[in-house]
Amino acid sequence: MTGERPSFDVVIIGGAMIGSAVAWWLARDPGFDGRILVVERDPSFAHASTSHTNSCIRMQFGTQVNVAIGRFGLEFIRGFRRFVGEDAPEIHFDDFGYLYLAGDAASAGRLRAAQALQARMKAGTRLLTPAQLAATFPFMAWDDVLLGSHNPGEEGCFDGGTMFSELRRRARHLGVEEIRAEATGLRMAGGRVSHVELSDGSSVACGHVVNAAGPRAATVAAMAGIVLPVEPRKRYTFIFEAEDRLPRRMPLVVDPRGIHYRSDGALYMAGCPPEIDGPCAFDDFEMDHAIWEDRIWPLLAARVPAFERIRLRNSWVGHYAYNTLDQNALLGPHPAVPNLHFANGFSGHGLQQAPAVGRGIAEHIIHGGWRSLDLSPLSVARLVEGRALTEAAVI
Repeated sequence: MTGERPSFDVVIIGGAMIGSAVAWWLARDPGFDGRILVVERDPSFAHASTSHTNSCIRMQFGTQVNVAIGRFGLEFIRGFRRFVGEDAPEIHFDDFGYLYLAGDAASAGRLRAAQALQARMKAGTRLLTPAQLAATFPFMAWDDVLLGSHNPGEEGCFDGGTMFSELRRRARHLGVEEIRAEATGLRMAGGRVSHVELSDGSSVACGHVVNAAGPRAATVAAMAGIVLPVEPRKRYTFIFEAEDRLPRRMPLVVDPRGIHYRSDGALYMAGCPPEIDGPCAFDDFEMDHAIWEDRIWPLLAARVPAFERIRLRNSWVGHYAYNTLDQNALLGPHPAVPNLHFANGFSGHGLQQAPAVGRGIAEHIIHGGWRSLDLSPLSVARLVEGRALTEAAVI
């Protein structure tokens, strides 16, 4: 198809979790009666970050805005039917918690500072000494750990697939339109985006554009002459079974040796970045099979002796939309292009932050600013201002 399609008030580039959350929050808002179009290059979402997520949520961040986003995300998950409709399914939430471990004094200091921040925001994070860790998790080795930070009850994994499919389906029911295409250009007029150009040769006139393109966000930003420090980075996930089952559920352990692992129903899950953690191609989902044998398994067995006898059951590779500036989301309109809104650079936190971010972007489009939750510390304007807001708690 060539030529110009009908115009839309909002065009969202990217229909995975973030794009669908923005679309749904917009469509349900009684203050908005415009037309919404979601442009998605692959509606199967076979390689989307949403499809390869470990689907977890936590309060244990080192910045106030991220803790606040986490608290609303938990409220949204627990009250899903209240937000989207009583006919919606409930979202299963397994609240085993995260367990951050510190192996040196500097890391322990960061855990203490983060826990103090979380406590001020009424999160239930508690610090555990090596003796307390050993009493709570006696099946693990603690000889190289100085401090732990654990928040059971408010952290864990949830059914992100159901949340995504329900928000997308309900957005369509509210009138959101979708098209299978790739955005190939942004046509500018008077310092604003006037049209989104599509891979089928057509174009769409728009009032606002939302960049929700995940790892491809920098490509979309470049269409407007904006440099966005977001790149795809590979993350490996492994599912395994243990011959000797542990006596209790294992929290998501963020190990100072560079891996993380948790219970996954009757099985267990582990993950890590590559040895050299740099950008990769958008279509590079090749697994490094040696990393399981050479790195993850030995570290698992050293921490959990029962994991000396385990069997790998499944594995996959996903992409982080990694913000190289400060590993925090880049949100809202860009000062140079005020009708181009960003929802990018989540660095592995996109699924859990989607409820708050979707609401925030929708409110900014409708009302011209953040309303329910002040997301200004994550404003994309910090790129122009040269202001970083570093999040240290990135896995």
